[in-house]
Amino acid sequence: MLVAFSVAPSGASSQPTASADGSVHDAVAAAVKVVRESGLPHRTTSMFTEIEGEWDEVFAVVKAATDAVMPFGSRVSLVLKADIRPGRTGEIDGKIERLETAIAALDDPS
Repeated sequence: MLVAFSVAPSGASSQPTASADGSVHDAVAAAVKVVRESGLPHRTTSMFTEIEGEWDEVFAVVKAATDAVMPFGSRVSLVLKADIRPGRTGEIDGKIERLETAIAALDDPS
């Protein structure tokens, strides 16, 4: 399965290094560190982190990443989208490769 998720704190922070400008990059860094240390295939963009694996292992990482953000606010917001396709692996790259092939085909009139 593929999961795209975004986790961010809100409310008062218990962290002394909380950003005065409202940026959440330190909290996001804590979450992404958890994802990277998981060993699962992943990709982080400016808005979401994608992770690939089996249901239990992916959701364990999402929970741990959410827990890592908790100290940065009095509450945490989690946005999650999942593509559950049993028996498929390598889709974190495979979906992008198929998309690029389809785009290239649009540019090739032959």
